[in-house]
Amino acid sequence: MDATILSWGDSGWGDEFFFATLMTLAVASCSFLLGLVIAIAAAAMKLSKRRSLTFFANVYTTVVRGIPELLVIYLIFYGSSVLLMSIANSFFGIDDYIELPVFVMGVICIGLSSGAYSTEVIRGAVQAVPVGTIEAAKAIGMPTFSRFRRILAPQAIRFALPGLGNVWQLTLKETSLISVIGLTEIVRIAQMGAGSEKKPFLFFITGLILFLVLASLSDKGYKFLEAKAEKGVRVN
Repeated sequence: MDATILSWGDSGWGDEFFFATLMTLAVASCSFLLGLVIAIAAAAMKLSKRRSLTFFANVYTTVVRGIPELLVIYLIFYGSSVLLMSIANSFFGIDDYIELPVFVMGVICIGLSSGAYSTEVIRGAVQAVPVGTIEAAKAIGMPTFSRFRRILAPQAIRFALPGLGNVWQLTLKETSLISVIGLTEIVRIAQMGAGSEKKPFLFFITGLILFLVLASLSDKGYKFLEAKAEKGVRVN
């Protein structure tokens, strides 16, 4: 009976779990990429000599890392609707209820959280680059962009990969929180199946297994990238 419940087709939940897994990967990937963009900008601000930029970046990372991710999701979910309706009413005279697509809201919410953690990883990686390599590039007259592309970026990426791997795993797990806004990812489907079939253990253990598989594959992928990044590097 349990095998039938998890089969593919109208009589089972196998296809629902499959597409929910794809949704989980899509949200996690988009959120991680958004977080990287935010993190690069925030890390540059933290490393800048302008106090206003450093202060703004510190506030962002402190606030986002200091409050529960679920609260961030609720704030974005309801706050974005209030903001959009206010803009629509002020400029276009529209009084209807407006909200962003659930997928977009999920990506923004998790991306903000991912970006806060990635900021510290990238900042630490940049600071770990030996100053002597940068000074040597300056001494031979290498242009700023070339120093970044050939000296700073490759070394910073190598130092950042282990930390970013942890951030990716965290981002992957945080996708489970967006079930509260109705996005049909793994946890949402497990909840729906558990309520419909009255077999909560079966559906939640299936969700657990799917997350473990994704985490295991992700770990292998990051180890491969780290090995590639370390190739040719001399260990003292």
